[in-house]
Amino acid sequence: MFFKKLKSLIAMFIVATFIMPQSLLAYSKYIVAGGENIGLQINNNGIIVAGFYKVQDVYPGKEAALQKGDTIIESNGTAVRSIDDFINTIKDSNGQNLKLVYVRNNNKETTTLNLIMDEGVVKTGLYVKDMISGIGTLTFIDPNTKLYGALGHEVLETQSGTMINVKDGKIYNSVVTGIDKSTRGDPGAKNANVNSNDVYGNIIENTTSGVFGKYTKQINEDKLYEVADYKDIKTDEAKIITVLNGEEKKEYSINILKVNSDKNSNKNILFEVTDKELIDKTGGIVQGMSGSPIIQDDKIIGAVTNVVVNNPKRGYAILITSMLEEAEN
Repeated sequence: MFFKKLKSLIAMFIVATFIMPQSLLAYSKYIVAGGENIGLQINNNGIIVAGFYKVQDVYPGKEAALQKGDTIIESNGTAVRSIDDFINTIKDSNGQNLKLVYVRNNNKETTTLNLIMDEGVVKTGLYVKDMISGIGTLTFIDPNTKLYGALGHEVLETQSGTMINVKDGKIYNSVVTGIDKSTRGDPGAKNANVNSNDVYGNIIENTTSGVFGKYTKQINEDKLYEVADYKDIKTDEAKIITVLNGEEKKEYSINILKVNSDKNSNKNILFEVTDKELIDKTGGIVQGMSGSPIIQDDKIIGAVTNVVVNNPKRGYAILITSMLEEAEN
């Protein structure tokens, strides 16, 4: 009798083992392709040291052994989540030194920052940031989970190259007003006006695979694209969807040159722009196109991430499956 029960349990386990992986694919098989230009704002969890300035012939920040990219999270025992928090601890210090806790390479460190009174003003010698804003392109919306992905790469603080650690954030309306064309060695950029009050969704994650969150506006499901597996992608013609003027989404022709399946990379697809209109308007790939979805055989296969600086007609893209898997985490 025991062995019969054991056989039954083993059979149930084997069946569960084969069935379970299908239910683990939380993202939908068919999703909405983006292409809309978006504005984004990310508030950092802590304040980032973006640079130093001299006060009375010394650099207080450098003397405190701080470096660009360090994130200050505590000052004189008080949590620092914003510049306002930091300013309040300076006011409460009566011009005395600040005992700081900061994060560098995921490790917590401590130091003392000397405050200097200069022409009646208490100065720190630090340039700091607690928020980053910019523009990019929406890649996809999952109509079932309402999760979205954008950019296909991380958002960095430009002075230090530090990845922003999301406290909160939002994506919102953006209207393209012009293009600075890319030339060899000099990537161009989209220019845009943004309306931060017309919010499309929140920002939950900032990762090397992109920016992710919940889409909060109404979703247009008139056209859904099947999610392509890596094996579906061919070295052949494809299309990117992006905005070059106003809010008008258009498809532009590209040719896929190489494909790899490295899940630790956001340069899985090497492609070349072949569309004459796109080349005439942009010179190839420009900043702000990051996140533009790529369609092949009516399937969504990836998103633009990088321009090849010495040949701006060429660019790289991340696999759409990598972005969808990251969105679930």
